[in-house]
Amino acid sequence: MKRLDLYLIQQFIAILLISILGFTSVFLVVDLIENLDRFIDNSVPWKIVFKYYLFTIPWFLNIALPMAMLIATVFSVGLLVKRNEWTAMKSSGISLYRIAIPLIIIGIIVSYASFEFENNIVSSGNEIRSQIEQQYIKRKSKRKLKHVYNDLFLQKKEKTHISLGKYKVRQKTAERVTIISMNDGVILERIDAKNIAWIDSLEQWVASGYSIRKFDQNGFEKNVIIPKSDSLIQIDFTPEDILKQGKLPDELNYSELSERILQLKENGVNTTRWEVSRYFKVSFAFTNLIVVLFGLPLVVIKPRGGLTFAAGMSFLVIFFYYTFIKFGQSLGFKGILEPLTSAWIGNIVFSIGGLILLLLSRK
Repeated sequence: MKRLDLYLIQQFIAILLISILGFTSVFLVVDLIENLDRFIDNSVPWKIVFKYYLFTIPWFLNIALPMAMLIATVFSVGLLVKRNEWTAMKSSGISLYRIAIPLIIIGIIVSYASFEFENNIVSSGNEIRSQIEQQYIKRKSKRKLKHVYNDLFLQKKEKTHISLGKYKVRQKTAERVTIISMNDGVILERIDAKNIAWIDSLEQWVASGYSIRKFDQNGFEKNVIIPKSDSLIQIDFTPEDILKQGKLPDELNYSELSERILQLKENGVNTTRWEVSRYFKVSFAFTNLIVVLFGLPLVVIKPRGGLTFAAGMSFLVIFFYYTFIKFGQSLGFKGILEPLTSAWIGNIVFSIGGLILLLLSRK
């Protein structure tokens, strides 16, 4: 069986690489054609366009990987059926379950690799791509730039905690501001302000309607300052720090998302959308294993013309799979389903469907 396993694995990997290359190339060409008018209208230099797609390719690869895994499963097993090698294996007492073992192992390895790839490369690539869009593609930009952020929380060097009720990007002003300075878990100073505004020429904030309270090492208030007029205050953050908080979930890796969710919860902010996105990062990686389970029986369930039938069905399966997981995400965003359930419902349904097909197929 070692020789047969190696034969199947080599065939699977060869088809997988070709499929990934094909899908990624199609995504790249289609996206370039779609965005060409945006690049021309904004006079984006070709070097920036090259950089944009250099950091977009990891995202395309991540999306293409489950599709390529399903195609590789269908064609690697389908070729065994077409060449009558599957018939010889069955007559030798080798079942479909035994053939599935190396492919399932590959699925597990690829799922883990996909999770690491998304966390370490795709998320940072999405962040750089977003920065390019904001800097160079101001007209007809796909990403709608937010001009107002609500319920922001910033943390500087674990000692300064800043909460902003509302921040206006263009005006560089914030409302309902609370700044807490801590040392070893003890609050030393708290600033509360109705409004603060950034002065570019001074590179400082001016505050209005604010108070400064100081505390001793035991946490008891020892001094209160309430200025009657607006004045400059020293705060260890800038408008650029605030804009960094405007990152989308796909621009953050799993640990960054977890940290952001914890910060938002501490400030009483609803984190449902963020939690759905965090769970989805894990569930989407496991798609690579589930499509293997689903693809295995597609070929052998219809021996005559099995490869043609399976190839057509695989594209249909991918379409419904992606539609279903996006539908689950939407239910989670709206609070209809729990975040964990909404992120995994697609995987659960298609896992059950794949196992049922596997049990019903000729083994």
